[in-house]
Amino acid sequence: MQRISARDAKNGFGRLIDLARAEPVAIEKFGRSVVVVLSVEEYERLSQKSGVRATRAEPAMRPRSKK
Repeated sequence: MQRISARDAKNGFGRLIDLARAEPVAIEKFGRSVVVVLSVEEYERLSQKSGVRATRAEPAMRPRSKK
């Protein structure tokens, strides 16, 4: 599992997506792993294995309105 800082994940979000499609990526804050990003395929595989029903998540944030 690769590890990257939260700052690097934010500044290189496209790269984070590419990395996570290949293998799970741990995101670290202050040197401590806080979340893991993984591909949808890996999430669904893990969900089926544990008996949890895998669903596609809704977007966490709405787009900002232009003023």
